Amino acid sequence: MTETSSTLASVAPGGTLVPSGDVEAIKELRGLYESLRQEIGKVIIGQHEVVERLLICILARGHALLMGVPGLAKTTIINALSQAMSLEFNRIQFTPDLMPSDITGTDILQETDQPGRRAFVFVKGPIFANIVLADEINRTPPKTQAALLEAMQEHRVTVAGRLFSLPSPFFVLATQNPIEQEGTYALPEAQLDRFMFFIHVDYPTRDEERRLARETTGGERPNLNHILSGADVLRFQEIVSRVPVPDHVYDAAVDLVRKTRPASPEAPAAIRKMVTWGAGPRAIQYLIRGAKAHAVLRGSYLVRMEDLEAVAHPVLTHRILTNFQAQAEGVTSRAIIDQLLTEMRGASVRE
Repeated sequence: MTETSSTLASVAPGGTLVPSGDVEAIKELRGLYESLRQEIGKVIIGQHEVVERLLICILARGHALLMGVPGLAKTTIINALSQAMSLEFNRIQFTPDLMPSDITGTDILQETDQPGRRAFVFVKGPIFANIVLADEINRTPPKTQAALLEAMQEHRVTVAGRLFSLPSPFFVLATQNPIEQEGTYALPEAQLDRFMFFIHVDYPTRDEERRLARETTGGERPNLNHILSGADVLRFQEIVSRVPVPDHVYDAAVDLVRKTRPASPEAPAAIRKMVTWGAGPRAIQYLIRGAKAHAVLRGSYLVRMEDLEAVAHPVLTHRILTNFQAQAEGVTSRAIIDQLLTEMRGASVRE
């Protein structure tokens, strides 16, 4: 065996090769993931899927939007995750009177070392952290919501014509109340598209609520151990980005997204009838990146179709806008995604 081939490990069908260092790192991450889940489980009962999807988002360099009624521990989950990952954490409570400068920071006139002279000094806002919790993001008007756009996309902010880079790693994890509630502002489509995942947080099961009643109503809240550091996160992000993807998975991601667009010739009749807007090209990128992270958390060195299916709902739900007819018939974007996935599986079996 040559020196070059000894540094490679053969995996999965098709003779796909993965560097042995990446194989070991994936095994390491798999173990750390289990430790992370156990640590977060000290303060969060249930919601395992939510925790997994948040971690997928972080490993894939994305941002996540959590939606659910108040009281489902959305804020607590994000706070616990930041503690277990030893990352700098800031929380922004969005309110109707919040201004963009309250997020990004502002220039303040201060005294200098020279007597009688004052100068403007930039004071960083809460956006300058590794994990930023945008709590109840749809309680503030669109002008302030838009202050996050540049930060989420470019990992920097512009204040008075000057650019300020944000820390690395950087994630925005936002919570949102159902838009039917009083005092909410729907997020614009451009803002929604910046979020890699839309994560629906549901009520706990009966058994989980019984545990909640027993375990969280007495005593002190436990302190969480640090499982991952910022340097670890950056290292694992690089590993995830190198996970190989077979051509048929790329093709499936492209086909799935194109079928969500009513004007596309590939769109099924039901999509043309029920959908106003479908997903854009960014959805394809997020499907692949999310599938890579999902594969790694499962200990796999190659992306499979089941990894793509696992991230389809959180990637596409907020990118498919249904029309009035769909709403009148009770057809949701989730139901449409289910239909597309069923058709995709059927096509795969026929092939």
